[in-house]
Parts: sequence; structure tokens; C-alpha cells
Amino acid sequence: MSVQTMFSIHETSERSGLSKDTIRYYEKIGLLPRAERKASSHRVYSEQDIQTMSLITCMKKTGMSLEEMKPFLRMSLESDLNDFPEEREMLINYQKKVEEQIASMQQVVHFIQEKLEKRSMFPEDFPITGERLLTGLTKKNTFS
Repeated sequence: MSVQTMFSIHETSERSGLSKDTIRYYEKIGLLPRAERKASSHRVYSEQDIQTMSLITCMKKTGMSLEEMKPFLRMSLESDLNDFPEEREMLINYQKKVEEQIASMQQVVHFIQEKLEKRSMFPEDFPITGERLLTGLTKKNTFS
């Protein structure tokens, strides 16, 4: 029987990328199970706890609310998502949302790359020279 490595809340925070306060909060609202305690009553966490925190972080990045995450976190490691059609459909929808965000961000990257290549923030069909300089700047800096 192997001894499981346990981590302090400080080590867990560093490994998971979550602040200690966030970890405590997630325990308080039931997103994470209550941490085991040492004899000194300090919290300790397992590698599986850290993996669960990574899953929470990933789901949060999709825009999923903490409440929406709870059914996923109640599943066992052996659970088959096909046995949970509602949760599976929710994940598919979040995947589509993330793919749309990636496509949108790719457009932004392309726009920035184009501006860097042309060394100008203004479109080519609007040359800004001489008398038109102030007019061009006025037009381009007006947001509606």
C-alpha cells in the first residue's frame, strides 16, 4: 500500500494556480470537498484535489458558473459522460462557445498583424497627409 503525498494549502495554491482564499471559498460553497486536516488542524490536499482544482479552473475559463460546475464535480473518475446527457450537452455548448471565442480572437490577431505589417493603424484607402491630417484623426478617433 503506497502512502499518498499530501500538500499544504500553500503548496496546493502554488500547484493549482488558485489563491488560498479561493480554495477555502470553494470548500465553503461545496465546490470542493472539505480538506483533510493534519493533527495541527492545518488543511492538506491530495494530487486528486489539485486535479479537481485544475478542472474547476478550466471550466471557469469557458464561462461556466460555479453552480453549473457542481454536477461535473460530483461525477466519479470512472463516469462516462454518455450516461449524463444533459451535462454532456452542456459541455458541447461550452466547447462551441470557446471555439467561437478562439475564432474571434484569431480575427483580432490577424488585424493586429496586418497593422504591424503595414506600420499604420489606419486603412490604406484613407491616406493621412497634409491638410487631411486633422480631419483624418478626428474621423478615426470618434467612437459611436
